[in-house]
Parts: sequence; structure tokens; C-alpha cells
Amino acid sequence: MKTQAKDITDIENNDQSEVFGLLSEHLNVTSPSQTLLDSLGKRLENRIQTSIAKHAGLRTVRSREGVWLDLMPGIRYKPLWESLQGNSVLVEFAPGSALPLHRHSYLEEGIVLSGGLQLDDLELTQFDYHVSPAGSRHGRIRSKQGALAYLRGSSVGQPLSMFKEVLGGLLPKNHKESESITAGEGEWIEIQTGVFQKDLWTDGTVASRFFRLNAGTYMDRHYHPLEEECMMLSGDIFLGDILVQEGDYHVAPAGTEHLEMFSDTGALLYVRGAV
Repeated sequence: MKTQAKDITDIENNDQSEVFGLLSEHLNVTSPSQTLLDSLGKRLENRIQTSIAKHAGLRTVRSREGVWLDLMPGIRYKPLWESLQGNSVLVEFAPGSALPLHRHSYLEEGIVLSGGLQLDDLELTQFDYHVSPAGSRHGRIRSKQGALAYLRGSSVGQPLSMFKEVLGGLLPKNHKESESITAGEGEWIEIQTGVFQKDLWTDGTVASRFFRLNAGTYMDRHYHPLEEECMMLSGDIFLGDILVQEGDYHVAPAGTEHLEMFSDTGALLYVRGAV
């Protein structure tokens, strides 16, 4: 049976080659006119300029872009965005490295992107979320196996604030406690067909959430009354003409707009913006 199937395939391939050969004998190669090339070039340039104008103000930091800076032995960071509520950074921990005791200057949110972190007796792994209110104190943050984490509201990159945080870590604990939501915890709510939302934190004006999009999902365009930050955890999504992929960071300043969103493959992302 295998020999018979191979013979049939060979015959089909030969027939196809013969047909293509006959067609090619009667095809004339013509070059497009310069007028046509100029017209296509102009249309493409107009399309690019229109896209740039529509996406003005939006910023994306690709996972392969940016500069890694040494923070301390075994730990380095990559700046993503600066704000009055603290910086957004990626922090990479070598196996066995640790951050010292510190007291937070800002409300700080963190997501483990890969590897694992240990906070006292708490073990955080991929896509676990952790939030610490301003004034709360952290014990030493360690990584036995190495880790990559996203931090928002961090003093990393602000030398004076970092110094104050380390000094504050020497003071006793207070009533302000950190909270964690592991990847398996929390409720996913379908807010439209194929789009699911998990609430993480809110002060009533700003909210942090995970969004999960099924493959082929569209979302309508929307305006940002406040700054909106996004960390792509997995998959990819088109924000208008901007493709944001796993490991990319994206920010939309207040007053900007996102055009229609679409995901080919499905996506999981962290978003912090207006309620």
C-alpha cells in the first residue's frame, strides 16, 4: 500500500511540474512602470505616517530592547518607565541572590515572570502577583533558583529613594501588610466573549488586573483618562498597528487612545489603569 501511495504521489508531482512548465512558456515578464512604483511608494508612506499619528504617545519596550544595569551583586535591572508613583522595571535575580530588608516608598506591585522568589516563608513562582502598600516593610527577597520579575511602583533606579528604603527596613514592622495572589487564585470573569478579567488591586480610581484573551478575540478601541501600563505575560496582541508580544512592556500615557485590539494566538497580560 505504501508503494502504491508513493507512485500516485510521484505521478501527481510530475503532472503538476508539466502543467507549470507549459504555463511558464507563455508567461511574459513585465516590469511595473515607474509611475506605478511611485504611486505604491506614496501610498505606503501615507499609510505609515497615518499609523504613526494614530499611535502618537504610546510607548513599547521590547523584551530584546533596553539596557540592563547592575543593582548589586547577582541582581540587575532594566528601566521601563518612570512616574511620580515609582518606576516600572524588570529585575533579574541570579541563583542565590537577595535584596536587603527595605520599607516601600510607594505602593509596589510585582509579578514573577519566570523562576521563583522567596519572601520569608512565602514562595512565589511564575505569574504570581504580590502587592506592598507604601510604608510596608519587606524582609529579604531571595531567589534560590534565579528569577525574572516585573516591578511597578519601585524605587529601583532612584538612588535616594532606594537608600531611604533600605534605612527604613531597619525599623520595626507596622500594620501595613503585603498581599499575594498566586496564579491559581482569584476569580476570572468573562467581560465579553473571549475576554476574561481577574482583579488584583484597586484604590477605587486605579485598578490592576490580569486579562486573558482567547485566540481570535477583538476588543473595541478605548481612551485613557489616566496612564495605563501593560506587561505582556504570554501570547501576543495587536494594539491597532502595534504588535505587543510575550515579555514586552507597553504604556499609554493619560490622554492617549488604543485602537481596536486583536489577538491571533491568545494572550495573558497585566494591565494597570483607570477603573
